[in-house]
Amino acid sequence: MPKINKIVTVDCQIAGVAGDMFLGALLDLGADADKVVFAIKSLETYGYKKINVNIKQVMRKEFKATTIDVTAEHAAKLHGSELVELVENCAEKLDLSTKAKQFASNVIHTLVCAEAKLHNTNLDDAHLHEVGLVDTAAEIIGSAVALDDLGLFDSKIVATPVSVGGGLFKFSHGIVSSPAPATLAIFQSKKFPIRGGPIQTELATPTGAAILVNLADEVSCFYPAMTPLKIGYGTGTKNFEEMPNVLRITVGEPVDYGISKEEIAVLETNLDDVTGEILGHTIDVLLQKGAKDVSVIAAVTKKSRPCQILKVLTKKQDVERLSRTLMDETGTLGVRVFFCERYVVDRELFQVNIIVEGIQETVTVKVAKDKKGEIVRIKPEFEDVKRLANKSKKPLREITELVVINARKALQKKSGSQ
Repeated sequence: MPKINKIVTVDCQIAGVAGDMFLGALLDLGADADKVVFAIKSLETYGYKKINVNIKQVMRKEFKATTIDVTAEHAAKLHGSELVELVENCAEKLDLSTKAKQFASNVIHTLVCAEAKLHNTNLDDAHLHEVGLVDTAAEIIGSAVALDDLGLFDSKIVATPVSVGGGLFKFSHGIVSSPAPATLAIFQSKKFPIRGGPIQTELATPTGAAILVNLADEVSCFYPAMTPLKIGYGTGTKNFEEMPNVLRITVGEPVDYGISKEEIAVLETNLDDVTGEILGHTIDVLLQKGAKDVSVIAAVTKKSRPCQILKVLTKKQDVERLSRTLMDETGTLGVRVFFCERYVVDRELFQVNIIVEGIQETVTVKVAKDKKGEIVRIKPEFEDVKRLANKSKKPLREITELVVINARKALQKKSGSQ
């Protein structure tokens, strides 16, 4: 798993998300405004005439936020395929990374496909009202440039569920309820969580939705563990009495607790008619076939029957193979599967030479270290310690303590020599 250098949280809980708010927040974070303006004005090559870009800081309920307004003296209405071609050509000719170009392409495709589907037409024939305006292309291109300039495409992006507002509003198709049909279709296509409120107005726009669903790596109701480094506030043209109309983007560093995270699967089945001999044999077979761990939990099932819950920890790629082993060995008719993550410390095996009562033995110890190299635990292999205890006629506990002390000294010496 690649190391994550930055975490970005896009907070859409208060005022939803819109393209101008998102781009404004990136500019507030410190994205190069000249680069963004140059990129937007380059759209003049593709049919928009005399584009004007106005970036300024405004107050929204005591919050200072950045807003961007894009207008053009002449902007021909574009069909869906024309708008896709415009954005992709513009992104291709700008000095952007591959990820930024792909992002712009993904966003415009998501947006146009949602609109075309609602109008029951294809991209070539679709005449897309609001989506054909200059600010749509400007917000997509501007966001791609700003994200690239801030170096955020290699970050982990976490978004909150989006507040979409509520009530009715009027646009080119008449009166509709919030969220707008295209906005809802975009969130639905990516299974992205939303929630109504907190006020009666439209808070999430199709462009904002398309940007967000193509950027976020995960959605969380809470901020991830991070050390905030920069905070940017973006806003649109509206100023609400009830709340600040702001989108907040926070850039931070992940909190390093010195432990690693890995994805595993948990297999589980209830057994009420299996003997102890079969159960023990099954555990041995599962471990031999690569299970990370196997445990048995006593339980009571239907008709007050005592049973055992057999739990198996395994790699995701071994789920089907070990599930079949469970069925073959126990006769169970079903296996429950849960995919989850677990935190672990890194482990390595280390050999220590020990002399007790003139008897020399090599004992293998398992050494657990965090990512900083600090020793978390030293655990000698039981069979090695038992063998030395039997030979030396010393208590097992004393031999274990002696091995741990010698192992720690050997590791410290090894670390000091490096």
